[in-house]
Amino acid sequence: MADKSYPTDLKDTEWKLLEPLLVRNSGRRGKRKHDLRRIVDGCFYVLRGGISWRMMPHDLPDWDDVYSHFRKWRRNGTWERINQVLRERHRVTQGRDPQPTASTANPSRPRKLAARAVTMAAKRSPAAGAGRHPRQPSQGQAPPGGHP
Repeated sequence: MADKSYPTDLKDTEWKLLEPLLVRNSGRRGKRKHDLRRIVDGCFYVLRGGISWRMMPHDLPDWDDVYSHFRKWRRNGTWERINQVLRERHRVTQGRDPQPTASTANPSRPRKLAARAVTMAAKRSPAAGAGRHPRQPSQGQAPPGGHP
């Protein structure tokens, strides 16, 4: 059966970029059961399509072979390394440094959040009459007008 082409399949230029980043199993002997590019195509098919591994089309490699490669690459940091290289290449094409040089976080933000958390905790504490309206009686007091 001829391999179908899916929208999630890698283009030749994309494959040339990814292929050197994929870890080869140096302890493995003999020929691979499936082409590594088709394994990656299978990973992208499942991840982009949001389907179950077992629902992969039959013209892609077996789901368990694709999943075992995906899991191995996740555990050994291959996916993280691919993301890093692609992110750096994109930054360079945008005319920026490959690595971010400054943080964009607001330095006063943590202090403001901490102060707000303290204020909210004080408002909710039992000593401060948590959750009651100022005119509402606290527990043990008779309501206004003397009726229970």
